[in-house]
Amino acid sequence: MDAWRALLTTDAGLLSLGVIVFMLGMGGFLFWKFRRLMAEEEAENSRGR
Repeated sequence: MDAWRALLTTDAGLLSLGVIVFMLGMGGFLFWKFRRLMAEEEAENSRGR
């Protein structure tokens, strides 16, 4: 319980939480972006054949 309190109340904990949320968001965005690019490339390749 002390770890949660430290994470949510101290400056270092809030910065750590911000970094964790940012990295998860960036990972989700990159996953979405790469999936979309791969689907577009696959559609382009199937039209070209």
